[in-house]
Amino acid sequence: MLGCAAAISCNTYAQKIVSKSTTSSGTDISVQNEIDAAINRGLDWLAAEQNPDGSWSNTNFPALTALPMMAFINSDYPGKGKVLDKASKFLLSCVQKDGGIYIDNTVRKGGGLSNYNTSISMLALYMMKNPSFNQTILNARIFVAKSQLFGDTEFAGGFGYDSARNRNYTDLLNTYYAVQAMSLTKGIEESRPSNETKASIDWSGVRKYIEKMQNKPDTGEDNAGGFFYKPGESKAGTTNINNKVVLRSYGSITYAGIMALLYSDVSRDDPRVISALDWASNHWTLEENPNMGDQGLFFFYNIITKTLDAANVNVITTPNNQHINWKKQMAEKLISTQKVENGKGYWLNDTGRFWENDKVLDTAYSLTALEAL
Repeated sequence: MLGCAAAISCNTYAQKIVSKSTTSSGTDISVQNEIDAAINRGLDWLAAEQNPDGSWSNTNFPALTALPMMAFINSDYPGKGKVLDKASKFLLSCVQKDGGIYIDNTVRKGGGLSNYNTSISMLALYMMKNPSFNQTILNARIFVAKSQLFGDTEFAGGFGYDSARNRNYTDLLNTYYAVQAMSLTKGIEESRPSNETKASIDWSGVRKYIEKMQNKPDTGEDNAGGFFYKPGESKAGTTNINNKVVLRSYGSITYAGIMALLYSDVSRDDPRVISALDWASNHWTLEENPNMGDQGLFFFYNIITKTLDAANVNVITTPNNQHINWKKQMAEKLISTQKVENGKGYWLNDTGRFWENDKVLDTAYSLTALEAL
């Protein structure tokens, strides 16, 4: 745990920001109009790209349909009812006997990415607020709960891509998606028959697991407080600090780590959250995913928006004492990077790592970020 006695000083993120309660920042009317126009263009584009079976993108991965669904659910799009009806039917067609929502794949190392796909898909179905989906969501909760890894291993407490592969593997990104889904859908357990055991996960184990990926004070100023991908690996590589190999912190996974802690009932004022937000403010930029360049850039924009909203933050003060209205800056960045063709708009990351050469994925990330501003 990182506290005030650590190398990260007590002059933390909590002292560097102004919260919503004390600031009237946000987006002005003209920027909001531009946001609305960009959202409408994006939804028009997604509606036109929907496949006849209701899916989007690669049908082997239901999450690539669930993520665009969320953009429509959060919108006032005129034709969203028809779009969502088709999309939800596709997700239901992907439900497996074990309760998971995925397409099995015995060839890929990660199988059908069953935990990733189920976590995102069950959340999309839950957001539909359709009682006929309740049993599917309850079964999916059981599936996700069973995906948590236990045992005497450094990966215990977390979630991986596919527990059916029978390997000791978990990572912070899959754990974030799993705890997000389990936290946000927990209210549906009230509809479970009284003779059935409610689905839950070992939240204490989750918190212990997440903490393993947070860099400690002795990892250097560029890393301390931030997060890396999984035990023994950072997608941003390594560096050498005082003759010690250190897994580098990077932007998108640090925000995902913060959200995973918050979903796991860790207080906003907890030193682990404060030190991670401190790292985030010290590395503030929208020009790249810090320490990752353009890799995972649109997921980075998406998770920033969720995290700072959850942390009740409107204004960030950077190390050089700049006061950043991050919502306005985010809106301008996403509006300026939207590609418009024939009145419709999409987003695309030319750096294709983490599936971001998929217009549907990037557009879904961007739209849900804009909708949250």
